[in-house]
Amino acid sequence: MYSIEKKEWGYRLTFSDFIQAEEMQRWADESKQRLTSAPDNFGVFVDMIHLKPLPQDAQEILTEGQKLYKEKGMVRSVVIVNSTILKMQFQRLAKDSGIYEWERYIDASSVPNWEEAGIAWIKDGVDPDK
Repeated sequence: MYSIEKKEWGYRLTFSDFIQAEEMQRWADESKQRLTSAPDNFGVFVDMIHLKPLPQDAQEILTEGQKLYKEKGMVRSVVIVNSTILKMQFQRLAKDSGIYEWERYIDASSVPNWEEAGIAWIKDGVDPDK
């Protein structure tokens, strides 16, 4: 399952459960449509706390979607996970898509104020890794 919410600072994406390639493609298509009216610069908050590891074909679609967000004006993004495996998987995907420099990862199981920390990175550039 996924959702895309427009926020004053950009977009909040939520991914949960087990997402197959077909559903990930629906997310990519909906994202493309929504990003036609995106501001010049925006942030992306990605909640993946309840997401199961993605199959390879869904990962490839997600990587293309990440590139699309960057091309359309994403200046910073944060990914919230609740698993070391997912954190490592998405760090690799961000490197593959070329957005790693602008993306930070927060493990909600070890950072109690994960939402605050993520929004501070998106809005103010406060690096949660420092």
